[in-house]
Amino acid sequence: MTEPYAVPVPRGYRVGVWEVRRPLATGAFGSVYEGRRVGGDETLPHTAALKFLPTGTGTPRRLAHLRELVEREVALHRRLRRPRLIRMYETLTVDDPDRPGLDGATVLVLEKAEGSLAALLAADPRPAAGPVLLAQICEGLDQLHRAGWVHGDLKPANVLLMADGSARLADFNLAAELEDTHAYTPAFSTPDYTPPELLWSEIGERGRRIRPSADIWAFGVLAHLVLTGSFPLPGGTPAARRDAAVAYARGSDELRLSPELPDAWREIVCACLTRTHAGRIGTGALLRRTAAAAGTVRTPRLPGLRRISRPLKPLGIPGTPKVSRTTGTPRVRGVVLGAVLATTAVAVLGYGIGTQGHRPPGAQGAPRTATPAPAVYGASELRTDRGIPPVYRPLIVDAAHACRHPDITPALIAAMLKAESNFDPDLYDPVHDEYGIARWTPRVLRWWMRADGLPTASIPEPPFSPAVSISAMGHYLCFIASHLEPDLPGDRRVLIAAAYRTSYKKVNEAGGVPPKERDHCARVAHHLKEYTPPGKR
Repeated sequence: MTEPYAVPVPRGYRVGVWEVRRPLATGAFGSVYEGRRVGGDETLPHTAALKFLPTGTGTPRRLAHLRELVEREVALHRRLRRPRLIRMYETLTVDDPDRPGLDGATVLVLEKAEGSLAALLAADPRPAAGPVLLAQICEGLDQLHRAGWVHGDLKPANVLLMADGSARLADFNLAAELEDTHAYTPAFSTPDYTPPELLWSEIGERGRRIRPSADIWAFGVLAHLVLTGSFPLPGGTPAARRDAAVAYARGSDELRLSPELPDAWREIVCACLTRTHAGRIGTGALLRRTAAAAGTVRTPRLPGLRRISRPLKPLGIPGTPKVSRTTGTPRVRGVVLGAVLATTAVAVLGYGIGTQGHRPPGAQGAPRTATPAPAVYGASELRTDRGIPPVYRPLIVDAAHACRHPDITPALIAAMLKAESNFDPDLYDPVHDEYGIARWTPRVLRWWMRADGLPTASIPEPPFSPAVSISAMGHYLCFIASHLEPDLPGDRRVLIAAAYRTSYKKVNEAGGVPPKERDHCARVAHHLKEYTPPGKR
């Protein structure tokens, strides 16, 4: 390799079940390589990003620092699994005395991305897909903050773009869990995205005190940069912009927002970039406003007399109230990019290694700018020509990706929604106490909303939004898949659909699909085959 990598790893090197293929990116402290799974757990992906951190070598002070950063990142990954956060599959330790530079290194096996927002902005300072990406980034912040964590270093290099064009937050080695109103992080961050109150804050024994409002400030800077190609504070260098931020916070300077910033986004940026943390917009309100500004909100209709009194539609075979598992946080999921990022190698990936602008050998530049195309989101896993409503594709694909079980696929969720409701978000069946696109029973849905930390002391009332319903379905199916007996005959996916109608216990007791669910499951099987792309299972 031509670039000096912080952790040189030869092609073909084995760690666990992973074989190193090609370098992706490097920084001062660690390096990322593409890894290919060679045998091992079939639920793991075929390719992943292997992040090598030299926690077994170096000076004691450097090692203590690195280990703290690694522990932060690993702790968050193990505690949180959210669709807008890059996934960690496992952690490994290199045991290789013959290679002193690698021996003892920590390896994080992460979801492989296709590029970063930093690389995208380098190729196109004002990408057309910017508003949609910002809405997705805000979803990631909302998922972190709801779970009680602060990111601590939000910037373009730490936003990864996946093969389908969707955004994921990454680099959690500065992330910290809240203790009441504050968290504690190491005393460094990227100046351009650091709120002014942290530029002069005192550093205690536990590090720097930080609030979620620090992420809100960083999002405001990021939004202005993505939409206008410029920073909201004047200065030709990070140091000059840092001084401008301090002057702004003290009231001796103003924001210099670009006239090209759309009015709706101008209000959002101003709500993020207030002089003090107390005046900044909350994450939930920010999520709603960014989704509206990006055009990714589908406003649900409120229940009324017309809806309640209208004749019921044909509802198919009725099912008993379902017992579900914990749902992912129900929230608006934005329309996402549909074009596959056209790169032959990743330019700079934000896997939390402090990249210094290095590019892997043979890199062909940043991803091309994609345009919002929800109709083809997840096209490699879900047919685009079989009548699945485009607005639900991101919800369906994300719900499937939230589960690592190989049987929980976008095609299965889509087939079940088709069989359950014909994709009708307004399905209203009071006879069976089931409502919405996934036929949820209110008292059942309540428990899984509560389990996700949402304030649902009372039983939720229909209508249930597709965002809530589909996410809950995906998590419940994941639960079912892990509780079905391993030796049941038939297609496991169809058995999962049967258990959704009854319960996994009834399917186990019946030794397969219960007789009364066979017609329904035949429809699921038909649509499953219809929605699965050629060559896929």
